[in-house]
Amino acid sequence: MEYKVLATVFATVFIAELGDKTQLATMLFAADKEVSKLTVFIGASLALIAASGFGVLAGGIISQYVSERHLHYIAGAGFIAIGIWTLVKA
Repeated sequence: MEYKVLATVFATVFIAELGDKTQLATMLFAADKEVSKLTVFIGASLALIAASGFGVLAGGIISQYVSERHLHYIAGAGFIAIGIWTLVKA
């Protein structure tokens, strides 16, 4: 196992998920006193696992047709576009 990659991916996803709408939605579900916190945790964890699995699968397929360098540029441009869109909508 490549521990450097593992740590980098963990830190990146962990920081990206802090304070986003997914975490806020999970907190709202957990705030309900009649809902099991374990059930909320398991549901949220399974959702993140499924979404990450989809990302890994899609990345593996796309990387067969597009170079890693171009994928970095596309991802960077996508993040910039989302940032600009967020600023415009604010």
